[in-house]
Amino acid sequence: MTESLSIAIAQIAPVVGDIDGNVDRILTARGQAAEEGADLVIYCELVVAGYPPEDLVLKPSFQRACMHAVERLAAETADGGPAMIVGAPWKEGDALYNGAFLLSDGKIAAKRFKVRLPNYGVFDEPRVFTPAEHYPEPTEFKGVKLGLMICEDMWLPGAAEALAAKGAEMFIVPHGSPFRKTALEERTMAARARVAATDKPLIFVNQLAGQDEVLFEGAAFVMDSAGVVQYRAPQFEETTAITRWKKDAAGWACVEGPEADWVGGEEMVYRAVTMAVRDYVTKNRFKGVVIGLSGGVDSALTAAIAVDALGAEAVHCVMMPSRYTSKESLEDAESCAKALGVTYRSIGIEPGVEAFDKMLAPTFGNLQKDVTEENIQSRLRGVILMALSNKFGDMVLTTGNKSEMSVGYATLYGDMNGGFNPLKDLYKLEVFALCRWRNAHHAADLKGPKGEVIPERIITKPPSAELREDQKDEDSLPAYEVLDPILEMLVEKEMAVKDIVAKGYDEKDVRRVEHLLYVAEYKRRQAPPGPKVASVNFGRDRRYPITNGWRDR
Repeated sequence: MTESLSIAIAQIAPVVGDIDGNVDRILTARGQAAEEGADLVIYCELVVAGYPPEDLVLKPSFQRACMHAVERLAAETADGGPAMIVGAPWKEGDALYNGAFLLSDGKIAAKRFKVRLPNYGVFDEPRVFTPAEHYPEPTEFKGVKLGLMICEDMWLPGAAEALAAKGAEMFIVPHGSPFRKTALEERTMAARARVAATDKPLIFVNQLAGQDEVLFEGAAFVMDSAGVVQYRAPQFEETTAITRWKKDAAGWACVEGPEADWVGGEEMVYRAVTMAVRDYVTKNRFKGVVIGLSGGVDSALTAAIAVDALGAEAVHCVMMPSRYTSKESLEDAESCAKALGVTYRSIGIEPGVEAFDKMLAPTFGNLQKDVTEENIQSRLRGVILMALSNKFGDMVLTTGNKSEMSVGYATLYGDMNGGFNPLKDLYKLEVFALCRWRNAHHAADLKGPKGEVIPERIITKPPSAELREDQKDEDSLPAYEVLDPILEMLVEKEMAVKDIVAKGYDEKDVRRVEHLLYVAEYKRRQAPPGPKVASVNFGRDRRYPITNGWRDR
């Protein structure tokens, strides 16, 4: 009877659709695990396909390629090395399953299919997968009964209890659990509920990747039968970590494993967004990025994140001054660029503004200047950035924050032009907090310089779009100290207007913000993607109609 096991956690970064590359990544991790004497290597959910594959998984040729890859991986285990548990889509008859497979001794030794298919937030798996009809049987390996569950099956009662009743001795849970600020606590609470109900230890294995708007930060862990997290794999880092298990009269216990420290707060969010930028730019094969550096806090933070993700040599910043650009903004943009070590140039937009004034004068006549002329300035800047992108092959990063995206304080085809928006799910007050964190801290996975990279004046001066004389954001919006909490209550918490007012906020402000939130939906539909960090983001989570007559009266 087996009384010891060495189980490797393969926290790797698969790429959606790159089946051959994912097979190579899987085998590389297996080789590392073999050197450490592993008996078994566990990978994340749908590691062969990459997660989430969305409607790509409905393509028959893709399904066949994934299944063939599982068979190729199974054949590799004929060498006497570690067995593997890998995830992949699997077609049987007319049904397409989200599957996990034990590969051992040159064959597929067991197949297990996901029962609970999530259909909320970023998930819509019932659109593409068929749920398994029954909870799985334990999966036997070296005489040990493993309770193999896939992601959502851990989060709800049923599967773990059924597996334990059939003799499962420990749980193996491959995950595609997206990053959000509350994820670590939520995952451990769900795992603890299953452990408390069964008195069995658990291994949680997660993906590591930025995939479009969704992030996966790894953070695998081992939980003992008392519900205590014993061992932790790092966040935001690839690793093949060995866990060693012993069996005694009380059952299986993990006696050795990775001992990473998990981080929270601003560091966790900053590193998550940095990973998102790195993966989005590099996986889509862009040489680098170009950013409009205005001398304001949003573009400065975007530039710092880009440098930390890609290195200064891949980041190109452009100041595009107009007649309204202040001397301070010119100085601050240049100082920020120097501190970050990026390429920096200035391209004035006044010749373009004058040309548009001349072109439109016969049509506009003597009409008063208004937001039209302000938006022309923003759109000229967007044209310049896209021209640089086309000419030199760099992706444009947009710089709008969640506060602005919420209320439409952004210009379509202007400052919203671009391929990716790092700040899309960060409110303005969070932008300030991340600037201060980055100036005071660093981390090993950040490629930028240590120390202050965002000049203090950028953080402390009143925010302004500088599209007209003496313009300030608070001329058009409530103070961010008021706006951001109202938005969080409307967006993340879906609170009623009367309940927000009961918390002490002015009813006129709340109703105005609610109205702006609804009427800006058409802009958000045309905005570039950005990383999800909050419980509710625009796009995959919050899907409101553009034509919408509802107001909370």
